[in-house]
Parts: sequence; C-alpha cells; structure tokens
Amino acid sequence: MIKVAPSAKSKVTTLMQEEGFDPTVDFVRVGVKSGGCSGLSYDLKFDHDMRAEDKLFEDNEVKIVVDKKSLLYLIGTTLEFSGGLNGKGFVFNNPNAQRTCGCGESFSL
Repeated sequence: MIKVAPSAKSKVTTLMQEEGFDPTVDFVRVGVKSGGCSGLSYDLKFDHDMRAEDKLFEDNEVKIVVDKKSLLYLIGTTLEFSGGLNGKGFVFNNPNAQRTCGCGESFSL
C-alpha cells in the first residue's frame, strides 16, 4: 500500500485540476525506473488509463496506481509534499530504500 500525506493530498488535488484531470476519478501514477545517482528513480504523473498490470490504491481521497514491477519497490511508501526553504516538491518516504541521494529523487535497495 502507498499512503498519501495531507500535504501531498492538497497539492495533488490542485495540480490535477490545473492540468485538466478530475481527482475524483483520475489518479496519480507512481513508478520506479532505472536511473538517478543511486540507481533507481521515482516517476510520478497524472493518468486516467488503467493497464492490466496496474494495482490501484486509495488513501486520503487520492487514487494511486502502481504497476506490479514498481510495487515491489514502493510497498509502505508515503507520498509527501515539501514546500520549505530546502526545496519544493513531492517527496517519497520509502522504508525499503537503503540509500537515497541528496535530492531524494533516487534510491537503491
């Protein structure tokens, strides 16, 4: 399961609406791909097309879709949003990551 922090919920809802998505029916697609300074990086985008290999989660009124391969890396992750002085953007709090890079956009197991 992937959780959504309250800070991420409000930002996801705002951004989805700005980009023409409906947060009540469309979803956030979260994935993992090769790359980044630690070996794997997160991929986040809005979508409305489900695929056969997708798993749907809902937390804090946000729908999250993850493909089966990425799910192995993301189980237990919390999606957060940071708007502080050190940077602004979505942050993945992933308990499976053994090492992360300084920017928080890539990790390794």
